[in-house]
Amino acid sequence: MHGLRARPMRNSVQKRLASGPAPSARPMQTEASEVPPQIIEARRTLLPQRGNDRGPRQPMHDGGRHPRGAGGARPQVMREQSFGSGADKVRVIVLGGLEEVGRNCTLIEYKNDIIFVDMGLQFPDEDMPGIDYIIPNVSYVKGKEKNVRGVIITHGHYDHIGGIPHIVPEMGNPPVYGLPLTLAIIKKRQEDFGGYELNLRSVTLEETLQLGHFRIEFFHVNHNIPDSMGVVIHTAAGTIIHTGDWKFDFQPVDNKPANLGRLAEIGSKGVLALLSDSTNANCEGHQISEHTIGQALEAIFVKAQGRIIIGTFASLLSRVQQVIEIATKLGKKLAIDGYSMKTNVEIMKMLKYMEVPKSVMIGIDEIDDYPKEKVIIMCTGAQGEKSAVLMRIASNEHRFAKIIPGDTVVFSSSVIPGNERSVQRLMDVLFRRGANVINYTMMDVHSGGHAKTEDIKLMLQLIRPKYFVPIHGNHFMLRYNAKAARAMKWPEENIFVADNGQVMEFDSTGKGVLLKDKVDTEYVFVDGLGVGDVGAVVLRDRQALSEDGMVVIIATMSHSTGKLTQNPDIISRGFVHLKEQKDLIEDVRKRARTLIEKSDEAARSDANIIKNKLRDDLGEYLYTKTKRRPMILPVLIEV
Repeated sequence: MHGLRARPMRNSVQKRLASGPAPSARPMQTEASEVPPQIIEARRTLLPQRGNDRGPRQPMHDGGRHPRGAGGARPQVMREQSFGSGADKVRVIVLGGLEEVGRNCTLIEYKNDIIFVDMGLQFPDEDMPGIDYIIPNVSYVKGKEKNVRGVIITHGHYDHIGGIPHIVPEMGNPPVYGLPLTLAIIKKRQEDFGGYELNLRSVTLEETLQLGHFRIEFFHVNHNIPDSMGVVIHTAAGTIIHTGDWKFDFQPVDNKPANLGRLAEIGSKGVLALLSDSTNANCEGHQISEHTIGQALEAIFVKAQGRIIIGTFASLLSRVQQVIEIATKLGKKLAIDGYSMKTNVEIMKMLKYMEVPKSVMIGIDEIDDYPKEKVIIMCTGAQGEKSAVLMRIASNEHRFAKIIPGDTVVFSSSVIPGNERSVQRLMDVLFRRGANVINYTMMDVHSGGHAKTEDIKLMLQLIRPKYFVPIHGNHFMLRYNAKAARAMKWPEENIFVADNGQVMEFDSTGKGVLLKDKVDTEYVFVDGLGVGDVGAVVLRDRQALSEDGMVVIIATMSHSTGKLTQNPDIISRGFVHLKEQKDLIEDVRKRARTLIEKSDEAARSDANIIKNKLRDDLGEYLYTKTKRRPMILPVLIEV
């Protein structure tokens, strides 16, 4: 990785600014909140002093260096879209991640060349029963699959790689580029799907790719998983930067801080547009360093009288590394449990990204062989997932581990929006069983992987793009990100807060416009082996069943006479209990029989007419009696 190349950058930046600010630029505003000393020093070294600050810089075409780099899952069904013109313009379309946390996917197109940055999944909302996850809708490239030059992955989290097994095979298996750990996680997940070998191509941060008209470079960013990077895309309109997920950490677990010199170098050459992570943009200040988290965890480990149980994300590998180091230092034993977490640790060991002393690690089945104060359990399930390890431990359903009074349980992760109730229930169970529970609201036991407001301002000062495009987050998060840019005096018209699928175009002069036109980004649901076969109608039916249940009316009719051969059978699921509502069920049976018997001969010859009558009449009747609207399913059997 590059070190901090401060002095050369100071000279190059000052040389460009010696003639004073550009006529159209506005002075930048320096934030007033407390700033870490490392950032103060970086600004003093890398940036012009106040009074010479400039606003967003006009894009410059970068001559750059010559290219040095080489260039079984059921696929998603893609529908062809015809869309617009503008073949000589660079088109940027974010297909996912502008209205939600997850499903991150950005498409960049120029003439006959298309590249993707990330291809992630989104976990379902509570009103999406039965859905495993959601992937980006890439129907825009239907008919253009041969134009896809590559898929660049910024890091190995599922919200950035989860759509690959479904989408990449459908596009003709274009090359997938990433750093070693990222590709190893993608490969392992593809093996779990089976049946299709991806075209994975490892890159280094120093490498340059030529993908059609696009020249691609990379830069290191801090996140809570190793091998995270940002992407520099040189286009005919100017340079576009995609940050991926990022934060500034000057004392990270892997001892590889963000390379501010590299960022300033990129910015000094002129940047057309910066697409930047918004996930923590609504949080003031600077993101906490992983070093601070390590100190807090070590203090907890020293004071704990009994066992320590740490729940976190399977992919939060920096936290796993910290716990291993602390356990080694304090002479404790560590058991890791959870399939995904154990798999990720094995990948890290294989790549030599993580050192795991054999004297520290024990199996989860060995925890009772050691004194309680010597045992640490690290596991998945901090979000309250029913089948995850921490919930099974709390519920006494784990084969080897159960909560005992005196255990210290640390939630070393933030709560994903939507999981609040699940986490609260889990904490209730843990407290009832006598555990001491610690979470990130009580102590610094978790550092987010995303930039906060002041970090965003520093990134803007370093890169200083002409256009700023907030990505990765709900709409309100994008707005907070845009607010940070406005505080730095970015012109309102140069801040693009877009929706999923909304088209941004940049011409050869560097002029950008956020169009009103949108491409199709409708949800593509993955449900078991089905991809894209669950639509809005199916989802509405599931929601109706989950809310008011269903009533099935089974009527047996004579084929020759069209008359009932016996009383209709009534089945209720999720609506009322049959034994407790005998009178209501009997009334429904009588009404169904009367409706069928009073139907004329034309209706009896068409079963759909009778079914519609049963749905309408019985639906209204049940609503008047219960104020609920169960799904009515008439079944007519001819004998």
